[in-house]
Amino acid sequence: MNFLKDILYIFYPDICLCCKNYLTKNEQDICVFCRNDLPLTNFCSETPNLVEKTFYGRIPIQTGTALFYFLKKGKIQQLIHQLKYKGQQQVGSFIGNWLAEEMLASNRFKDIDCIIPVPLNLKKQKKRGYNQVTTFGQSLSTVLNIPFYEHILKKKTAKNSQTKLIRLDRWRNVEELFYTENEFELANKHILLIDDIITTGATLEACYLALNTCKNIKISIACMAYTK
Repeated sequence: MNFLKDILYIFYPDICLCCKNYLTKNEQDICVFCRNDLPLTNFCSETPNLVEKTFYGRIPIQTGTALFYFLKKGKIQQLIHQLKYKGQQQVGSFIGNWLAEEMLASNRFKDIDCIIPVPLNLKKQKKRGYNQVTTFGQSLSTVLNIPFYEHILKKKTAKNSQTKLIRLDRWRNVEELFYTENEFELANKHILLIDDIITTGATLEACYLALNTCKNIKISIACMAYTK
């Protein structure tokens, strides 16, 4: 079997999702040079950090973190683009595993009970075929050994795209887009709300408000990247 893999590698070598150079047999998805060049935030060991400060005076989150800084035309932008639009869902697993280890080492996320992803509306998810944060959440769930609930927080059809809206318009666009089902499953739990990128925080704030209808809950936030 290993012999066949070696033969296949000769003719169909894997390439790095960041730099597009060939990977060695000991590398997976991202080469060691790009991995060492990724802009880590170290937010898991820093409080208050920029994620937590984003929500000051808006919503009372317990803790917040993001693994990377998101920089325009940077490697994280490339990786998340591959995840969202090129079907490279292993990127979510790669980031989720890494962030989960950081969270375990920090001791600030010990009492999390479950993980809830920011949802896509059904039309967009059907077109894309997946939610880009699913593999991210599943990896966090496995490493942290806590359940991952995709069926509770739901999203209606968006009025407009979020991409080019200013902060106030983003908030108006998402204010009533999210709702919960089977919310009894979340009663008295500490929820880890996850997403790919934090920009203004409007989407996460709207999700928080939708989840906050559940009885006696606490919410923390973890994302792949924070827009610097």
